[in-house]
Amino acid sequence: MFEVGGFRAALHGGVTRRAFLTAGALSPAALALDRVGAADPSVKPASVIVLWLWGAPSHIDTFDPKPNAPSEIRGPFGTIPTRTPGVRFTELFPKTAARSDQFALIRSMVNSDGDHLKAGSIGLTGMLEGKNAEVPNFGSIVARHRGGKDLPAFMAIGRGNPRDVVGPMKGYGGGNWGRNYDPLLVGCTEMGETDIPALKLLDGLSPAALDDRRKLLGDLDRMSRSADRPSFDKWEATQKRAYALLTTPEARAALDLSREKPAAREAYGQTSFGQSCLLARRLVQAGVPYVQVNWSQYVEAMTPNCDFGWDTHVFNFDLLPDRHGPIFDRVFSALLDDLKERGMLERTLVVAMGEFGRTPRINGQASRDHWPQCYFSMWAGCGVRGGAVIGDSDATGGAPLTEAITPGMVGATILQLAGLDSQARAELRVLPGMRVIHELF
Repeated sequence: MFEVGGFRAALHGGVTRRAFLTAGALSPAALALDRVGAADPSVKPASVIVLWLWGAPSHIDTFDPKPNAPSEIRGPFGTIPTRTPGVRFTELFPKTAARSDQFALIRSMVNSDGDHLKAGSIGLTGMLEGKNAEVPNFGSIVARHRGGKDLPAFMAIGRGNPRDVVGPMKGYGGGNWGRNYDPLLVGCTEMGETDIPALKLLDGLSPAALDDRRKLLGDLDRMSRSADRPSFDKWEATQKRAYALLTTPEARAALDLSREKPAAREAYGQTSFGQSCLLARRLVQAGVPYVQVNWSQYVEAMTPNCDFGWDTHVFNFDLLPDRHGPIFDRVFSALLDDLKERGMLERTLVVAMGEFGRTPRINGQASRDHWPQCYFSMWAGCGVRGGAVIGDSDATGGAPLTEAITPGMVGATILQLAGLDSQARAELRVLPGMRVIHELF
């Protein structure tokens, strides 16, 4: 509950949101936000880059530290000031701290499940049904609403869709809308080499291999003749977009990181996550409405084909300072700088988040376990208030002290900025009753 100008309400549905608008409590940016997706040509829909921090970063060891808590909660890391008065991050993120005036931080996120696969699916669909693949990913919704031209409308960057030892999460794509609304997956190595996993059934078929169109057509003809009909039909249905992508010069250019200046590539760093975020910027620049960068499937793997992302049940206080912290700090800062310098940040929404947080109390392995009761997300671009901190957690980081921000609210906000207002969402029957996070604007 809140009270503004004598108006008291709980923001949970469209009626109270309209009343809040009428009460005159919103900034011009928030009022413009309400027009995105409606019949107002003055406000163009945004492109979206989601940095999916699979495995769940510890909020206490990153962007919601508790320096005054006991050591078994506080952990070993010191804190540093940011550009935002009174806001501190842990010492692992100096570059991000120096840019806190360019993004907003939410510290009161809550998920409804503590299982990676279920929470991740909820986190990327905004609905409980997401854990059973009964509703689509936010990117799939944008793809259906806006479509694509030379490039697909929803692309994901990574070796595969996020998974754990049990299997893949179900909320990564089209859900009950079908595989046509799944993201087109693109792999990107630490050296910036790209590939399309969907086309691995043709040896050597990659963006770099398509200069010789005659050889390509011969390979396709041979595959068509040698493949049994059911397999070829399956390939035809699921790989058509990937093949069309690689035969489009504009698309191949967007996937070619060698066209970037060495200084730009160096700014992001020679890591899979770094070069993937550079690729995300190129894809958005080329017109892709929605790009999800997956950390992880096997991003920055400690051992080959074995990587749990940010799921630090063990080695939390080794991995964060040596690996996860420096990589994220460098890459997130480089992405913000890059978008800003190119004049793209005004029309590109950047959201960094995982599926939940980690336990306030350090576990018996000197690390932290799953904690859906409180976590963070970071937002930049598209009128987001730089330096804003939305919500607060209690003294141990165990629970929000303010209104809980849910995955459904995250989805409603992303979709609103991407051009789907409440009417468009209602027509598609997605995220019913979910409110936009107006406090960001």
